[in-house]
Amino acid sequence: MTQAKFPELGFYALPGHTRSPADMLDEVRHAEALGIGSAWISERFDVKEIGVLAGAAGAVTKDIFICTGATNINTRHPAVTASLATTASRLTNGRFALGVARGIGVRMDLWGLPKVTNQQLRDFAGMMRSLWKGERVMGYDGPLGNYPYLHMADWVNEDIPLMFGAYGPKSLEFAGSVFDGVFLSTFFSDTAVEKAVALVRRGAEKAGRDPASVKVWTVVATVCEPDEETWLRSIVARMATYLQAPDIAEMLLKINDWDVSVLEKFRANDTVASMRGGIDSSATLDQLREIEPLIPKEWYPAAVGSAETCAQRWSDQFNAGADGVIIHASTPKQFEPVLQAYAKIRDEKRFAGRSNRPC
Repeated sequence: MTQAKFPELGFYALPGHTRSPADMLDEVRHAEALGIGSAWISERFDVKEIGVLAGAAGAVTKDIFICTGATNINTRHPAVTASLATTASRLTNGRFALGVARGIGVRMDLWGLPKVTNQQLRDFAGMMRSLWKGERVMGYDGPLGNYPYLHMADWVNEDIPLMFGAYGPKSLEFAGSVFDGVFLSTFFSDTAVEKAVALVRRGAEKAGRDPASVKVWTVVATVCEPDEETWLRSIVARMATYLQAPDIAEMLLKINDWDVSVLEKFRANDTVASMRGGIDSSATLDQLREIEPLIPKEWYPAAVGSAETCAQRWSDQFNAGADGVIIHASTPKQFEPVLQAYAKIRDEKRFAGRSNRPC
């Protein structure tokens, strides 16, 4: 497996909303040239369908790992998801990791889909691993549905990392018992990262797994020397959108030990309450200026400022126990100065022998 210059670093392609998914092609090529180990792709149900984007990213690169971060387990038939993963794995010569998550509860309600349970996730993981090894899944009748017979091909034999996007304490511990790796939410403080890593390791240990084998990736929103608009749109709007979301906000507050009363006041604000859709996609700059004071400064554990300041924030998250850092909110062109600063303080011994494989 290829080792990039910075295998411990990933980046989110097409950060946030986009109307031009083709921009990702230049992003992944640039990131690969910089030595970034993995490219992570989040799914939005407009022009960011995960299978198309993963295939495109794999086709224009040769070394960087392609990770979905994340897709849902209940928006495709399990045989289709398994095929998406094996196709991407073969297309990239094994440079693909499938990252899944529960999905947003409100969206599941609107779509008429049941909320995803831990037992569904556990069975899904087992089903994927069986199908990826060319095995037959026969007579399954359980939380995922009723599947009399699932099989891909006898010659299929893929070693695909299976990862889970977790926020809350219970999900983190559960993830450690089932998945190969875990990726966190943006805006985890260093203390929250420490807690998350401990929960994942505890879950693995309880399940009789090697705790160190389950890799934990944190997500760091990064903006180098931002002007006011970049700060508002890349950091404030992103956090505000998380705080809008039922359940997600509460889990983020719990892991960070933040004051729930602040969230209540935020949601009660007239501007916030009047938003139709996500703040990051609908708010004007004036509205973001009004929203900014509603969120405490300490609720932005991001990498913001000089290249050196941003690079130190990446290192802080490693020191808190993260196995990898996923750079969010910036394109490779934008975070390149930070990467240069990070190279000067990077602990080379710590990452010696690491490959681009995320877990």
